[in-house]
Amino acid sequence: MENNWKDKSEAPKKGLWSIIDSIEGDKVIWIIVLLLILISVLAIFSSTPLLSDESRIEIMKSHGGVAIFGLAMIFVMYKFINKIGIYRVLSQFGFFITFVLLLILDFHVDMGFLKAQHINGAWRTLSLMGFQIHVFEIAKVAMVMYLAWALHAYKQDKEAMDEGRESTTFSLANGLAKHKSLEFLKKPLWKKILYIYGPSLLICGMIAPGSNSSAIFLAMILIGTMLIGGIPLKDLLLPGAGLIILAISLAGLHKATDGKFMPRLETFFNRMEADYDTEALEGLKPGTKEFYDALDDIRQPYGAKVAVHEGKLLGKGSGNSTQKYSVTHIYSDYMFSFLIEEYGLIGGIMIVLLYISLIARSSMIARLCGNEFAKVAIGGLAFLITGQAFMHMLVNVDIMPMTGQTLPLISDGASAFLVSCLAFGIILSISRMAKKKVQKVEETIRNRPEDDIQARISILEQIDEDL
Repeated sequence: MENNWKDKSEAPKKGLWSIIDSIEGDKVIWIIVLLLILISVLAIFSSTPLLSDESRIEIMKSHGGVAIFGLAMIFVMYKFINKIGIYRVLSQFGFFITFVLLLILDFHVDMGFLKAQHINGAWRTLSLMGFQIHVFEIAKVAMVMYLAWALHAYKQDKEAMDEGRESTTFSLANGLAKHKSLEFLKKPLWKKILYIYGPSLLICGMIAPGSNSSAIFLAMILIGTMLIGGIPLKDLLLPGAGLIILAISLAGLHKATDGKFMPRLETFFNRMEADYDTEALEGLKPGTKEFYDALDDIRQPYGAKVAVHEGKLLGKGSGNSTQKYSVTHIYSDYMFSFLIEEYGLIGGIMIVLLYISLIARSSMIARLCGNEFAKVAIGGLAFLITGQAFMHMLVNVDIMPMTGQTLPLISDGASAFLVSCLAFGIILSISRMAKKKVQKVEETIRNRPEDDIQARISILEQIDEDL
């Protein structure tokens, strides 16, 4: 009997697999995103019974709202940004936006609707009409995207100069270089300093007063992004020396002013030397101020170690954590320890595999992108997310000193969560473009078999530029 689907009522209905198959972006990264958010919702619900006077329902309404908004942001970017040029144009302003936000923060500006906030002994957040913005989280994504633009623009500029063409990038340096006294700005090294090394050093230096660990972490991520972008390792000796000089200068000023300049450096030194164990309480009389001060210093990192130890292989089960009552920031700074306590080593390994899968899939997507900017953006953002995740884990298992780095897309924190969503949105959006590129390549080869090799190469290069 012949099938006839002209009657819509008789047409086969789309199943779940058909809907999944219709997704144009990378499905594995979509699964990673959804799993991380689901884990976050479950973990926040279980780990925050004593966060505030609010009920768990109120807490979950707040976090659920942030999660829904973050997912919506990812979907909008994935669905409606169809040209890589949009990201490339916006990324040019990454350094400027970060610089302005850090300027407001470092100079403790108060404009009423926007003001710097002093929290936990440091200036690290801005309040925008009551909404708390973690500037350092924004700086990470903004600077990775800025470097993706700068590294791509540097290659375009160098190619134009080598071929004797007028460069369409780095207009500031090329414009200034027309003056005889500034001709040195034409040299590739000076353009690297002006557009790549200089902005990176400046932003890391501006972050350092509020968080030394964030400045060091961002420096590592930016160096990694430069390597992804094709900067040879030997060329990074210059910015590396600059970072060392900057660090020594800041430490020297701190010591010369008896700790008045950048007081957070004292916290950094103490954390580097600290031994978070109960031995710190030996010789102190219980009930005294000294005893409680020493107890406060070790409470969180020691409690995190206890949580990891008690989790064993399978964990205590959802909602059965005991360390959440003593580790006050377990829902953010020590989320990985909490997950191991409740879900054991097996649960911890699953979290690790999710982040490893992200870097693996991102590497595959980058290889599909002929566009240099897209490659660096994908690689840099995946390196940022995975690097932050592993730094958080190493702190939680007492391999590294405390840094305050959250577990991306799992730990509590509205602005940090949304910035992670922004990074994932860019990755998924570019993955969708990369898939379309593959489809266009296949159509080109199939529909124009008579073209010679050179003609095909020309068409494929145009496809790369269009994405």
